Amino acid sequence: MLLLVRTIAGLLLAMIGATAQANEGVVVYSSRIDELIKPVFDAYTAETGVPIRFITDKEAPLMQRIKAEGANTPADLLLTVDAGNLWQAEQMGILQPFTSAVIEANIPSQYRAASHAWTGLSLRARTLAYATDRVRPEELSTYEAVAEPQWEGRLCLRTAKKVYNQSLVASLIEAQGPERTEAIVQGWVNNLSTDVFSDDLSVLQAIAAGQCDLGLVNSYYYGRLHREQPELPIRLFWPNQQDRGVHVNLSGIGLTRHAPHPQAAKALMEWLTGPKAQAIFAEVNQEFPANPAVPPSTEVASWGAFKADAVPVEVAGRRQAEAIRLMDRAGWR
Repeated sequence: MLLLVRTIAGLLLAMIGATAQANEGVVVYSSRIDELIKPVFDAYTAETGVPIRFITDKEAPLMQRIKAEGANTPADLLLTVDAGNLWQAEQMGILQPFTSAVIEANIPSQYRAASHAWTGLSLRARTLAYATDRVRPEELSTYEAVAEPQWEGRLCLRTAKKVYNQSLVASLIEAQGPERTEAIVQGWVNNLSTDVFSDDLSVLQAIAAGQCDLGLVNSYYYGRLHREQPELPIRLFWPNQQDRGVHVNLSGIGLTRHAPHPQAAKALMEWLTGPKAQAIFAEVNQEFPANPAVPPSTEVASWGAFKADAVPVEVAGRRQAEAIRLMDRAGWR
């Protein structure tokens, strides 16, 4: 009887502790711009009453801040883009593993860390955009084929300094090996029509302006531009459909090593992988839900379905340094 009383008392204390944590709210350090994540956080607070305070900055300063704050950090969660960044945060020791049957049921394993340190929340394809008045879709096939001589002087690229391109090259190394990948990247550089651009939106605008005929971009940049200017003669093409599939990356979230409110933070992560939050991500961000049970927005669905590369996205982090060195050797700046 005494053991039963103690057990019940322990459970009550745990429940009280969890409730207290939830009432204190959750602090998120986020590298996503406010207007992309505020609607999701507002919806969670409206549904649960749990307040969320979020601080936005670039991913590198946020990760260094968490590391410097150590055990005194107010951050419960790190939300950022690209598996390469999440992998880097994990290597820095600023995240802790967590287990959740809810998240495991909602998010496929290829979009979660094998170490359980982070999970994906939304997906983006890094794919080909082309000018519909100068390129026929049947001319396109794979990422590798863009290195062929027929595209000389016709390609636009974003800078190699951006992690999105580093992750794409990392996935190519995984699929093709370093020697073949370096030849592909060298071919891309040889086919450039102009200097590299600072962002994907500029690549799309250059295609529209006739500076180049095709480029590599994240799908949501196309979505935002197409929503504003649907008449632009640009479309997306899904490469490698006859082999491994389109390179897909993600935005994701991890539990910080010294999270002050770990249970409340975990509850938020679970909710973010569920139907309501995933639908908001899909509509507001023009991204693909990481939860396969949730359909994309009408706009995103109109681009057509595709087969995605099944390689775990954390490969982007594991091979990131190798990819950067390879890109530098090939002259991609």
